[in-house]
Amino acid sequence: MPINSVPTTDHLPVVVIGAGPIGLAAAAHLVERGIEPLVLEAGPAAGSAVHDWSHVRLFSPWGEVIDPAAEKLLAPTGWVRPDASAYPTGGNWAEHYLQPLADVLGNKIRYGTTVTGVARAGRDRIVDSGRDEQPFTVHVQTADGHEERITARAVIDASGTWSTPSPVGADGLPALGEKSAASRISYRVPDLKNPAVRARYTGKRTAVVGSGASAFTALALLADLAKEEDGTHAVWILRRGIGANTYGGGEADQLPARGALGLRAKEAVEAGHASTVTGFRTQAVERDGDQLVLIAEGGRRLDPVDEVIVLTGFRPDLSFLSELRLGLDERLQAPTALAPLIDPNVHSCGTVYPHGVNELSHPEQGVYLVGMKSYGRAPTFLAMTGYEQVRSITAAIAGDQEAAERVELTLPETGVCGGAGLFDEPENAEQSGGCCAAPTTVQIGIGAPISTSGGC
Repeated sequence: MPINSVPTTDHLPVVVIGAGPIGLAAAAHLVERGIEPLVLEAGPAAGSAVHDWSHVRLFSPWGEVIDPAAEKLLAPTGWVRPDASAYPTGGNWAEHYLQPLADVLGNKIRYGTTVTGVARAGRDRIVDSGRDEQPFTVHVQTADGHEERITARAVIDASGTWSTPSPVGADGLPALGEKSAASRISYRVPDLKNPAVRARYTGKRTAVVGSGASAFTALALLADLAKEEDGTHAVWILRRGIGANTYGGGEADQLPARGALGLRAKEAVEAGHASTVTGFRTQAVERDGDQLVLIAEGGRRLDPVDEVIVLTGFRPDLSFLSELRLGLDERLQAPTALAPLIDPNVHSCGTVYPHGVNELSHPEQGVYLVGMKSYGRAPTFLAMTGYEQVRSITAAIAGDQEAAERVELTLPETGVCGGAGLFDEPENAEQSGGCCAAPTTVQIGIGAPISTSGGC
């Protein structure tokens, strides 16, 4: 049933949680549809999370990280679209796109406003009676501690996963001693242009835990530092073995900048600036004087390190949605219908299929998780995927279900084969063959993807 078929809530705004790239795009699409958005941002500015990694370069070019509806809003202001083929840093993205977009949206965004709870007005998650006819009530707390309730016709949660990085513990829980060693552990790619951060890693032995693009970036940066500063060395810790796809898609990746990251990590290892430790699942962190020792299952101990950078992914914060009836996959914490399309346990290719309102709906009508948060614990999210998510959802909120389901999007292959579920058997990953060579076009919510010229 379309959201606006409930007449008592049509006059209410759609609350968007988060003023990041996808949240701002959602607001732009709502404005385009004539629906009033209210964006609630915990940070002091648009793209607050993006500012935290402003030194990191995106592996998607400008042409793939600007939302079409947002561009329409920006055009009358004299905004100049950056070169579509250039690759922005997080700082570039925030300064030249996110903040100008936020400025256009003006008072439709409230900063310093943290969402502490979302529910149906007058109904906890148990109550059935009259549930769908009730608007949403969004509980917020401002930076000065003031509490408030906002009433909404629908809620789009684009709060991302940046605030909840995964721990170093291989079982998904913090390793023993991880919290007490927090002063020596970071969960972010280091900004080595910052003198204080650079000093932290100069001449030090640093463990990098993780196997994705963030780990590649950290290894490449530490390798560059090692070339300039004696004694600097990275220890790359992998929970699986070294296989054909350990370093990503390389030159086969249709996102060339992402492929290049893996090649830089490989170069760091081959040049001796980084060493590798494979099949290591951290169970405990112990102090050894001023250094740390990582201990794996079975008691295997590594040589002491000075610092640890944990880049094992992120997970969604679902705590403030506890009174809503969400349909989430038990493994990924992604919407139930979306999870099979992105599950790294079963996908042999890194394809991310376009999807929209049908895959993102929940038993609780009118609430949607979008952007990174919609992927739960799965990786490989692309900004253009999020833009299509909110385009489809806002069409559905406006009652245009046909438009919501007819969205088409061509996405590049990741160039990465072998799901994370193969980490115990790297030899199988080597035998998995090449990745899909062609981009994929599908109609959102209509059915299985159709390969345009071949496939896995």
